[in-house]
Amino acid sequence: MRVLLISALAVVFPASLFANGPEPVAPKPTVTCEQGMVYDKKTKKCVPAQDSRLTPDDLFQTVRELAYAGDYVGAQTILAAMPQDDDRTLTYMGFTNRKMGNAEAGMSFYTRALKVNPANILARSYMGQGMVEQGNIADALAQLRAIRSYGGTGTWAETSLRTAIATGQTFNY
Repeated sequence: MRVLLISALAVVFPASLFANGPEPVAPKPTVTCEQGMVYDKKTKKCVPAQDSRLTPDDLFQTVRELAYAGDYVGAQTILAAMPQDDDRTLTYMGFTNRKMGNAEAGMSFYTRALKVNPANILARSYMGQGMVEQGNIADALAQLRAIRSYGGTGTWAETSLRTAIATGQTFNY
């Protein structure tokens, strides 16, 4: 019986889907602020996203938290206060648009992010996942190969896209 169970699990959950890559750690919101506001750790207050004391990393962390929570409009509000030619901004604009059902706009943002930084493996992973959603597995595989060629083997970007290709299930973070 035990052998049968192990064999069945091996078929349903192949180890190759989960090997070679860490599971992402979901961002935990530090403090919930009103829309367009970001928690400033230094002042311990919610401040407008345009506040000059905030670092780009502070803003991106807030965007990640909002996107993970499914608040794509809130994430886009913060993204609007960020440099619009930054590949990370473009990547998250692509992600939030795609998750809100604007696949074409999402793909356009990913393309722009990759023009700025062809080695942006997160943009490649999200773009590939969008391709999986559209049934375009051949191009998703091309993105997976590109992630690996840029040294992304074993990263969350590679693992999540590989899993999406294998299962058809994409990620919301």
